[in-house]
Amino acid sequence: MKRFVLFLLLLPAAFGQTSALEELIATARQGPSAAGLKDRIAKTLSPRGGTAVWGQDYLFVADSPSPVTISVDQQPATPMAPIEGATLWMLLTKMRTGVTHSYQYYVAGKPLGARGDAVGYNSDSYSKPGVPRGKVSEKRTIVSRIYDGMKADYWVYASPGVDPAVPAALMVWQDGQGLIGEFSRMRLFTVTENLLYQKLLPPMVHVMIAPGQSPEGHAMRSVEYDTVSDRYPRFLMEEVLPEVEKTYTLRQDGYSRAIGGESSGGICAFNVAWLMPDKFSRVHSAVGSFTSIQWRPQEKLEGGNVYPFKVRKEPKRNIRVWMSDGSDDLENEHGSWPMQNIQMANSLKRQEYDFHFRFGTAAHGGAQASLDLPESLAWLWRDYDPAKTSQEFHMDPTEKEKPFFRVTITNRDSW
Repeated sequence: MKRFVLFLLLLPAAFGQTSALEELIATARQGPSAAGLKDRIAKTLSPRGGTAVWGQDYLFVADSPSPVTISVDQQPATPMAPIEGATLWMLLTKMRTGVTHSYQYYVAGKPLGARGDAVGYNSDSYSKPGVPRGKVSEKRTIVSRIYDGMKADYWVYASPGVDPAVPAALMVWQDGQGLIGEFSRMRLFTVTENLLYQKLLPPMVHVMIAPGQSPEGHAMRSVEYDTVSDRYPRFLMEEVLPEVEKTYTLRQDGYSRAIGGESSGGICAFNVAWLMPDKFSRVHSAVGSFTSIQWRPQEKLEGGNVYPFKVRKEPKRNIRVWMSDGSDDLENEHGSWPMQNIQMANSLKRQEYDFHFRFGTAAHGGAQASLDLPESLAWLWRDYDPAKTSQEFHMDPTEKEKPFFRVTITNRDSW
């Protein structure tokens, strides 16, 4: 049975937030027969449930005509309570913030849907009193020449301190449609504002680009993101950014530009910086698809699976890279996401790149990246000086002293 999940976390009212999520959690505290609970779930999450968190209160809601149990963090399954007047089941529990929590629903002992990861966001992922807010544009659409008439939507966010007439630092994000809104999964705008207020980021423009569609209506995401070529970098440089610059003036030096994404968007971000390090020198890759999705040897097309070896054998680029992945990431016909990300990390380490690799336990998705965003953005932009236009990136001495990443089998007998 298909289920719909929305990961949302709000901090206590001391941080000045008010939201329908707070009202939902308050109603859930009254128990599964609370008046209006079903309607609040439908309005705030979806008619089929979801996951919401307020402080340390985590609310899990599953949809099934039969009783549901839930296992959180691989602990024994716990019965969920039936919500009056619905086929919904709930569990309200207190858990730690600052970590991700895995969960799995079961019906009659069999999994209901895929495993999920709930995010226990830290305070910098939420708006705080007195912190100035940025401005996000309406959706814009571009028709590409490079991709033969493909249409792609994009949004432009300007942080506090950005003057349209003064060149600003830039960060480009793939799958940008998922980053819009204060309570989007990664909380990009709020994290930017909080870190900028703490002087951990410069004023910057974020460009969030959605995957395009061909004139025939075909999804272009994998063709754009998973292909190792200069086509997508040229799409950015020749078509998207000139449109953005009709509104905001952007810094032209790669030192002042970063690019990020998740999954196929993560390999896409690395590909752009690898091919154009003079235009983008900072990379944010989460659950990157360094796998063979668009590998077409018969057409002489490379896929993301080649990058661990390109990094080892091709000339070193002057880039800084934050990577993250989880041990429960994908394993399919295109490759092994955990193994390829570990291989990428070891390749970057071997060539003494300025990189950081966060390897958790989450499945494929943005849970780890969302939790880490305040830390990862601060790390990626650390020591940024707007008076400069270049910097030689060097591996941190503490990383240089550490060993290569090694794999241990934890889920079965290795013999």
